Parts: sequence; C-alpha cells; structure tokens
Amino acid sequence: MIRYLKELLLVLYLFKNYDYYLERLSALGMGLPVLLFGGMFIGLTVALFMTAYIRQTLIRHLLALMMFVSAVFFDVYTRVTADYLTYSSFVSLVYSGGFIQEAAYQYRDAIISGVVGGLLLLFGIGLKPRRRMPLPGALLVAAPVLGVLLLSAVLFVRAGEGARGLPIMYTPLAYLNLFTYEALHNTVGPREPVSLARNDAPPGHDIVLIIDESISGNYLDINAPFGVHSNLKEPRPGVAIFNYGYAASIANCSADTNITLRYGGTRADYMRINSTMPSIWQYAKKAGLRTVYIDAQRTGGNLQNLMNDAEKKDIDEFVQFDQASVRDRDMAAAAKLIDLLNDGKPELVVINKVGAHFPVHDKYPDAFMAYRPTLPRGQFVEIADTGKRDGFNGQPDDWVLYRNAYKNTLLWNVGEFFSRVFAQADMSNALLIYTSDHGQDLHERGNPGLNLHCGGDPVAEEGLVPLVVIQGDQLRTLDWQKALAANKDRSSHYNIFPTLLQLMGYDLAGIEAVYGKPLSVPTADDFTFNYRFNARLGAKPEWKYIDLNSIVTPSQAPTNVAVGQ
Repeated sequence: MIRYLKELLLVLYLFKNYDYYLERLSALGMGLPVLLFGGMFIGLTVALFMTAYIRQTLIRHLLALMMFVSAVFFDVYTRVTADYLTYSSFVSLVYSGGFIQEAAYQYRDAIISGVVGGLLLLFGIGLKPRRRMPLPGALLVAAPVLGVLLLSAVLFVRAGEGARGLPIMYTPLAYLNLFTYEALHNTVGPREPVSLARNDAPPGHDIVLIIDESISGNYLDINAPFGVHSNLKEPRPGVAIFNYGYAASIANCSADTNITLRYGGTRADYMRINSTMPSIWQYAKKAGLRTVYIDAQRTGGNLQNLMNDAEKKDIDEFVQFDQASVRDRDMAAAAKLIDLLNDGKPELVVINKVGAHFPVHDKYPDAFMAYRPTLPRGQFVEIADTGKRDGFNGQPDDWVLYRNAYKNTLLWNVGEFFSRVFAQADMSNALLIYTSDHGQDLHERGNPGLNLHCGGDPVAEEGLVPLVVIQGDQLRTLDWQKALAANKDRSSHYNIFPTLLQLMGYDLAGIEAVYGKPLSVPTADDFTFNYRFNARLGAKPEWKYIDLNSIVTPSQAPTNVAVGQ
C-alpha cells in the first residue's frame, strides 16, 4: 500500500472533483467537443502524474507547492461564490489583491477546507517516488510546464474560455500566464489632458457625487412600498429632490464601477476612456473647482478601486477616518460633507461610503434595530467589508436574518446619513448626486450561494441601484424636471459622468460626442450592467438586462421605529 501511496493520493484528489468533471461532460454532449475535452483531460492528468515522478526533490517540491496553491485558490473561489472561476473573475481578484489579508480572514473556513482537501494533491506530488517512470528526467520536468502552456494556448485562442471541467490545479496558473502576457503587451497610451470646451463661468456651487456601497435600489422607500426609510422620499424645506428611480449600475463589482464613474468610460469604449482620458478631478480643476475625496471605507492612506498615486495628485483634499469606528464612518463622512457644504467654497466632492457591504451584523447601533430577527451582534464591530461567516451557511433562515440586518444597516447608513446632512448642511448652494456602486443579490429567490455581488451569473438586482439628484430649491443648474419622466427607471451610471461635466460648464455637444448623454436630456439607456467587465483577449463584455417586472422587493415592515427616523 505504501508503495502506491502517491498514486492513491492523486487518484483520490482527482476523484473528489468528479461532479465537476461530469457536469462539464453533460454540458458538452456527444461529438467532437467531448473528444477534444477528453484528450485535454487525459493529457493534463498524465502530466500531473509525470510531475509526481520527478526525481529532483527541490523541483518536485516547488511544482507541488505551485499546483497546491493554484488548486486551493480555485477551490476556495468555488466554495465562496458557488460559481466557476472565469478569467475575467481572476483578473478582478488580482486587481483586488490589496485586500488579500482581509479576504483571508473573511473566508478562512473555506480556505481551511480548501487547504485540507488540497493536501492530497500536495503530498501526492511532493512525496518521494518509490519507483522510476521509464522516461527522461528532463521530459518529466517539462510535462507540467507544457501542460500549463498548452492550456494557456487554448485559453488564449478562446479569449479566456476552455478550462472548465479540466483538472483545476492548471487553471489559475494558465490564467496567470494570460494576465502576464496582457500586462507586458497591452499599452493604451498616455493619459490625455482636458480638451473639452467650456461655455460657462466657473461653477459657483458645490458638486457632490455620493457613491454608496452595496445599496440595492429595490430596498429603499423611494422605489419600493415597503422599502427602508431613506429620508429621500419626503419633501424637505429649501431642498429639491429628483428621484430617477431605479438605475442600472456600470458593473456588479465595486472597482469596475468606481473607476468608470471617475473616468467616464462608456459601454462601447470604457477600456480606452478609463485608461487614457482625463479623470473627473482633472475636469473639475480645469473648471476652477477645489477637489475633495472622502473615502470612508479605507484607512491609513490606502487607495482602492484602482485609484493610484498619479490620480491622487489631482485631489486637493484626501479624507479618511482612521480614528472612527467602522459603524460611525458614514456619520463621519456626513459631518465632513456638512463642513464642506457650509464653507462657501465651490468644490467637487466624491464620497465612497461604507454603506451595507457584508458583514452587516454590526454596521448599525442597537437603536436602529427596527427589523427583527437579525444576525447575531458583536463579532464584526470593526470589520469594514470582510468578516468570517461562522454560523451563516446561506440557508433560507440565514438569509431572513441577513436581510433584516441589511435593512437595519440601511436605516443607519442611508437614512441617518441624509437626516444629518439635511438638518445641518447649507443646501442652498449645493448639488448632490446619490447612487450606489452596485446592488445586491439577497437571495430572495432561494438561489444557492453566499455571494451578494460580483457573480458571473448575476441576478438583475446585482445591478439595480438608486439614483437621486438633490439641490437647493433656488439653485439654478440643469433642468432636472424636463427629462425626469423620460429618464425615471430608465437611466444608468453611464449618465452620471456627462452630467457632472455639464454641471461644470463643459459644452453639451462635446460631452455627448465622447461620454454620452447626461440626465438633463432623455438618456435612452440600454438599462444593462456589465458582469464581464474585464473582457480580455478579444472576448466581449457580458451585459445583463434589468427587467423591472422581475425585480423582487421587500414585503416586511419594520417591527419598531428606530431612533432618529
């Protein structure tokens, strides 16, 4: 038995994923595709066993470790998302690498399970072979390299597709090859200066873009009968509120949406525009506005959502709240916004709020526990957007608790946020646009999984966000009412950047030629969001149309009235 231990461990490892292979075979059916798949599967499996017979200990151990890490990475992603790791998803994860420590803490149970299962592979390759394979040593060493290169070539030709159902330890390694190739060969040119013409004097008022986090448009009272109280529905003295209803987000992942909101990418041309065109900060400074960025999500000067130091140089005031608790950071952002609106200086202010990113157990005070029963409290007090999920298994009863905690979080981070701004800020000389980076899959349909957004097969609610314009009722900016009826429940994030430019006094015709239509005209939007934002190697983005007739809205009223509401 000991003599065949290596082979037994590898067979057991491959066999534990049998359902993954059978699912792919079932999808392929009969014919040439299944023969090609079978040939690839056998070839990669043979290469795996050849790797296990490499005599040089260091080389064998290094390859064992690489394949082990790759397989665990794939396995953990599948466990967490209940979805397949596509190349687009892999690229998104690479771009989010700055938060790997937080993710490791959040998903440690899934990581531990993946590591334990991967030990079969690690020891199956790494243990000293007790028999020699009658092949040259160089060929044994070349086998895993050739296997990865072969899969990389297939993925390159097929725009990142073609690894589904094959032994999982090869897939992330092949993706890494593709990513490295793209990083070395894809150049889009230097960033351009502002060239749009302006037809107006410098703006004499504040322009504020509030980007909330993970706020589903169907969970607020401005859009749904039993939606959470937002303080945006009722009339306010001295304030005009224009609710554009449901809007489509740019994407169902935060970084993809945020970078496009800051650079103005369009559906047809977002990669080039986001990479080479001026940022919203550059346009604001050219228009004579002071620029302020309020990041309530991160601390310690850490940048996120693909912001870099070059972009940061155009921000006059960069604000984070290192000393504030996670629960109170949106209130700190409200206080800072109030100060800015009251200082009498025309400014562009962009805010990234904490909002309602998971975990939502502790993102609200006890006084705002209006929806019950809810998730247990006290485990995630200082966790901004990650956290382990002990006790949360994604069962129907778990999601009832989650949705109630989510609603309580909205009461605090949306409702109380705007309550304080309206009560204390001078709104007479301010224009605010409120939205969220994406919506949420709160599993109202009973679909499996633990993920709430960024899925490769999203529900419509992942791209459904609120869109509201707020301004002093005597302030004369754009004619919001003129196109409101035509644009309500029909616009998207893609209309926000051109709207901001028009507010800054840039020429409308020039704006539309590059960035599309602002909210001041009928937007004629596609009402779709992009769930393959990182479309690579000739692949096309994938767009999800939001059918408002299929949207699930909350039906539960709060069990008590929260303080401040």
